[in-house]
Amino acid sequence: MAVVNQAAEDTNRRMLRARDAMDRGYAEPLDIPALARLAHVSEAHFIRTFRATFGETPHRYLQRRRVERAMRLLRETDRSVTDICLEVGFNSLGTFSRTFRDIVGESPTEFRRRIVGLPPIVAPTCFAKAWLRPSSFG
Repeated sequence: MAVVNQAAEDTNRRMLRARDAMDRGYAEPLDIPALARLAHVSEAHFIRTFRATFGETPHRYLQRRRVERAMRLLRETDRSVTDICLEVGFNSLGTFSRTFRDIVGESPTEFRRRIVGLPPIVAPTCFAKAWLRPSSFG
């Protein structure tokens, strides 16, 4: 039994290493071959294992992270939606807007309009981040 637990722990550690690399380079194009090498598995195995570990594909995870960062920029800056779109790693405003709407439930412009003037969240940072983080689970 200890061998199975050690193998699962090793797999989880490699997937976390790859996910951390995605978090650091969220604005860069998704490079599955490089992430698979980082996790020491094949590309197909990486995608399957990532989904089994985190509940979503690497592509969807990266999209959510980009949208999460865009939400923060929309809340805290007055930069244009196009500038934010490009900064967080999207190459197309249309793709960004569609993805943002799929994840958040409203367009970036509607999101910004709705949150303007709202008081800041008074809660520990970890709670605020968890509450504001877009979820792929509804």
